[in-house]
Amino acid sequence: MSAACRRVPRIRRARRARRARRAALRALAVAGVLAFTLFPAYFMLVSALSQGPSSGADALLPTSITLDNFRFVLAEAGFLRYLANSLAVAGLTVAGSGVLALLAAVAVARFRFRLRTTVLVMVLIVQMVPLEALVIPLFLQVRDLQLLNSLLGLAAVYIALALPFAVWMLRGFAAAVPAEVEEAAYIDGCSWGRMFWSVLLPLVAPGLVATSVFSFITAWNEFILALTFMNDSDQYTVAVGLRQFFGQYTTDWGSVMAASTVITLPVMVFFLLVQRGLVAGLTRGAVR
Repeated sequence: MSAACRRVPRIRRARRARRARRAALRALAVAGVLAFTLFPAYFMLVSALSQGPSSGADALLPTSITLDNFRFVLAEAGFLRYLANSLAVAGLTVAGSGVLALLAAVAVARFRFRLRTTVLVMVLIVQMVPLEALVIPLFLQVRDLQLLNSLLGLAAVYIALALPFAVWMLRGFAAAVPAEVEEAAYIDGCSWGRMFWSVLLPLVAPGLVATSVFSFITAWNEFILALTFMNDSDQYTVAVGLRQFFGQYTTDWGSVMAASTVITLPVMVFFLLVQRGLVAGLTRGAVR
């Protein structure tokens, strides 16, 4: 056997060894990223299930598993009421911002009118304004409309905050739909409303799902406006209700972590329900 033939098995073994090392390094890198990403959620759950003054704050494993923190949060602290308020506000925000943003996006993408570019620039400028600078003007407007301490008033504010991003994102989806599709629908006898409902809406639905995720998270996690506009504890959202577990000198970390776990679950469920549409929307927007 020649020397070249003898080298072939060694070369193949060396290649397999290199591929195995690269696969092992990739697996370690992925495991490290997952551990770094999931550790806060794991620590939150461990602290919520632990029993004692520290509630798992000094250990990575629960010393004794208990559901007392969850019972206290849901039954005695009235956190279910805060969950219902947040779900109502987030639902109104998603529905209202989705409808208004879709209509506005179709208008600026399809129709030609004076100051169309100016309208788009103004929408973008509104998105750049810090939330802290809008608290007082929004408070005065909501007060004048007599919507203070109202879930409807808070939802209206969140819709206004979510609209700029939603309009800009949906505009790209609406503009990407070929005009020939609409013309074909008109030739087949569709009215504008039928064309919008049966032709345009299914094509921009992935973008609508993507914007709904942003609107839901905006309404679910917001704290400053909810604290400013709500005076009645029965109207608090989960972000404001979580504050009751922080005392002046002590903090009930077990209740805090249990409430944080409860707050996280609806977001996870909502994301799981719309993840297919979200991925399709992001992919379609990138390709187009």
